[in-house]
Parts: sequence; structure tokens; C-alpha cells
Amino acid sequence: MILLEVFWAVDGFWKTSVLVWALWIIANFCYYGITLFTTVIYQNDDYCHANGTTSEITNNSSIGCRLLDKQDYVDLLATSLAEIPGLIVTVLIIEVIGRKYTMALELMDTSNNNIFTIDEAIEALGFGKFQIMLSLLTGFAWMADAMEMMILAFLSPSLHCEWNISKTQQALITTTVFSGILLSGTIWGKICDKFGRKIGLILASLMGSLMGVASAISPNFYIFLLFRGLVGVAISGVPQSFTLYSEFLPKSHRAKCMILIEVFWAVGTGFEAILALLIMNSWGWRWWLFFSSIPLFVFILLSNWLPESARYLMTSGKPKEALKTLQYVAYMNGRKLPDGKLVVEKDDSKQAKRSKISDLLTDGFWKTSVLVWALWIIASFSYYGITLFATVIYQNDGYCHANVTTSEITNTSSIECKLLGKEDYIDLLTNSLAEIPGLIVTVFIIEFIGRKYTMALEFGAFAICISILYFCLPRSLVTVFLFMCRALIAGAFQALYVYTPEVYPTTLRGIGLGTANAVARIGSIITPFVAQVVSDFSLLIPIIIYGGVSLVGALAAVLLPIETRGRPMMETHY
Repeated sequence: MILLEVFWAVDGFWKTSVLVWALWIIANFCYYGITLFTTVIYQNDDYCHANGTTSEITNNSSIGCRLLDKQDYVDLLATSLAEIPGLIVTVLIIEVIGRKYTMALELMDTSNNNIFTIDEAIEALGFGKFQIMLSLLTGFAWMADAMEMMILAFLSPSLHCEWNISKTQQALITTTVFSGILLSGTIWGKICDKFGRKIGLILASLMGSLMGVASAISPNFYIFLLFRGLVGVAISGVPQSFTLYSEFLPKSHRAKCMILIEVFWAVGTGFEAILALLIMNSWGWRWWLFFSSIPLFVFILLSNWLPESARYLMTSGKPKEALKTLQYVAYMNGRKLPDGKLVVEKDDSKQAKRSKISDLLTDGFWKTSVLVWALWIIASFSYYGITLFATVIYQNDGYCHANVTTSEITNTSSIECKLLGKEDYIDLLTNSLAEIPGLIVTVFIIEFIGRKYTMALEFGAFAICISILYFCLPRSLVTVFLFMCRALIAGAFQALYVYTPEVYPTTLRGIGLGTANAVARIGSIITPFVAQVVSDFSLLIPIIIYGGVSLVGALAAVLLPIETRGRPMMETHY
């Protein structure tokens, strides 16, 4: 029977069984040993127990025939009653620290049984030089991504003049780029979850740089659309830099660091406006697109210093590589890793279950996923909408923005082929820089009121500010309120970027962010037709639409079932 039990233990339980048997042997040995040894100690109460020897006992006492006396029995009774407080203490701590650590604590011998997880290691290593280096590397990728996206705000007037394209075709440029992002977002998520964050980022950056150069030499509008669509496919993988960055951040620094890295996005949008100001009207849009593609290529060169995610390595069954990465973090930060063995909370053999979109809609995630996707659509619709709409407003700066119509524009201006001027580029640069104060405000409030209510507050405030544009205002006030709109929607979008990687476990984080980034492009695909086509009939309609949609976003944020502030990142979803 015992042999059968041994063979049964070998199949999946051998390690547990051997350790349990060892613990039973040790527990019995210590329990009955201290019971017997207590009697021996009380029999030798005239001697120093640490130094007394057999020869001393034999020569100096008659312990060979010494009965226990009343004092010995009282002391032995007290020792027996000691089991009661021992049991009470065990009851109090066993559900707090678990069975394993309760036994380890009470046996006072944990030197060979210590374990630690990725979360514990990241918390122990803190925030230091490694995170600063990672901020610069992933931030540079984020800046390059922003430059490619902001091309959409400046390009349409130049292409309209060169190829005589219609308003619908101008909107189609933006729609094509975001269609590429929509079609490929989940693909990059799968690539990053299967092959690693670093590999996915390098491939996406390489493709984006090459397609950006190809679009700069396009011979006609339709070839140009093809290459810009492929740029969209490529840059949908760049937000995975956010996933990589978030997985190395201690819990207390995660939100503010992920928001502050958005400064690189603001720098990218501002730098793109400066490039347009310097190059567009003198060298032309082709050279402008060429120079705009260079930062993605530079990021590829810098990626040699980019580490792979330790969380990804651990959940991919590569604990040695994960430990090496953490040791490098420890070296950079001047800290020590916790003692013991690095472990993952779930069995690595189950990793085949990772990276399925259907897992985002399981019982534990479906409501969160649906609301997160809705928020991404609304944030993308509003953010890129206000970016494109600002260009339209500045092109019509002689009109009451709420009531201007297509017939008025056609009869009273030369907007049919009106390039953006120096003042337009300066105002658009100002709007781009509005993201920085928006991010600073978000940093201050996100840890006080949480991710959900930060998004709700900023979506609601955006609705108010854009509604004010209904009134006929001088250009200076228009710029002020566009500035505020851009700041608020950038803050809401960034809070969403913080929330999404936090709410999903490591095994779903890549595809969770990738899917959200992909579905967001539904809003991005629709928004150019509102900002550039519908506004051709009346600027009042886009104002109403953007204000109403952002109010829906505020409500969706409040309804999110999980608040991730102060919540540790989960490793697995099963």
C-alpha cells in the first residue's frame, strides 16, 4: 500500500509529497524532542546548561537517581500549557501569511525555503537609474510614434493643393492610417506576448520607418494611401513600449511615471509642428515626411540597451533569463534582490492559454474589457478629432466658427487651396504643448481620486470647453479653449493608458493593450469625417458631437468595475 502511495506521489506530486513527509518527520522530531529534553533540563537545574558535560554531572551530583520534585512538575505543567498560546498565534497568522510561511516562521529555519515573485523583486529594487534609462528609451519610441501620428494634422492642406483632392479624400488619409492600426493592433499584441516586448518594438519601428520613407516618394495619391496605411500597421506596435515600461515600475511610482512618459508624446507632437514650420513651405511635404521617419530608425539603434520584460520572461518559462534581467536592474539601481528563489504564482506549463482575445471576455474581465474598449474609442475619437478640428478652425479664422458653412467659405475665401501659414503652425504648436500641463494635472490627481474618476473628470471638462467654441470668439480665445481641450483629452487618454496595462495580468497585458489600441481606431477612423467633412457644412455639428461623445466617456469611466490605484499587477489570468 505504501509503495502504491509512493508511485502515486511521483505523478505530479512527488516534490510536494517528499517535502510534506520531511516536514512531518521534522515536526515529530522537534515536538517530542523538546518534551523529553525539558525533563532532562529540569533534572540538571544546578548546572549551566550550555556548558555542563557528562563528566561534570557524574562527578558532582547524584543525578543518576534523582526524582522530579514539586517545582519540576509545576514547570512541566507550565510548559505543557504553552501549546495554547501557540495555537492561538497560529490561528491568527495562518490566514494572513499562509500555511507555508506560518510553518517556516515557527520552525525558525527559512534560509533554504525563501521564494520571491517578480512583483516583490520590482518593489525591492525600487526606482533608480535603470528606470530612468528605460524612461528615455521607451519615451523616445513614444516620441517617434507621436511624430508619425501628428503628420495627419498638417498634411491634408499640402496634398489638397498638389493633387487637388477633395475633403473626403483628405479625411481618407487619416482613416487609412487608423484602419491599418485597427487591423494590426491585436497582431502586435500577440507578437509581443509570444516573442517578447523588445522584438515586437524593433519590428514595428523598422516597418514604420521604411514605410514612412516610401510614402514620401509616392507618385500619386493612391500609392501614398497604401504606404500610409502600412505606416499605421507598423506604429500600432509602438505602444507596446508602454507595456514594457509599466512592467518594471514599482507600484508607488507606476501611475506618475506612466503619465510623465507621455511628455515624450507631447515633445514629439511639438517637434513635428516645428519640422512642419521649418520644412513644409520651403522644401515641401516629401522632405518633411522623410525627416519625420528618422526617429523610428534611431530608436532601433538605441534598442541595443533595451531590456526584455522580466515578467514576460518569467511567464514564458524562462526564469533564468528573468533573474538575469532583475540582477541587471539591481546592479543599475544599487539594490539587492530578495533572498531565495524567483517563482511565478502559476504553473508555467499553462502558458499555452495566454494571448487569446476570448480570455479578455471571460467572467472576470468581460465588463471591464467592454468599458475599456468604449473608452479607448471615445478617447481616440476626441483626441484626434480636436487635433484635426483645430486645423480646420485655423483655416477658417475669419468666420464665426459655430455658423460658418461651405457656401460662405467658397464665396468669400480662397480656402480651396490654402496652405497653413506661420501663425497657423505656431498656434498648432501651442496646442500640442498643451498636453504637458494636462499631464502634470493628471499626475497630481490620479493618485488622489483614482484612475476611474480622473478619466471621468477630464472627459467631462473637455465637453464643457469644446462647447464654448460654439460662441463667436476672437482667435486668441479660440486658441485658449483649444489649448484647454487638448490638455484635458490628453490627460484622459493618458489615464486610460495607465489603467489598461494595470487592469490586465501579465499573460493578457500585451494583447489587452494591443486590442484596446486596435478598437480605439474605430473612433480614429470616424473622426476625420466629422472634423474635416461634416465641418464643411457647419462647424457647430462637430462641436455638438465631440461634446456629447466625451460625456458618454465620463459615464463609462465611472462604471468601470475595477479601480487599479494601489493594486499590484497580476501575473496570470487562470
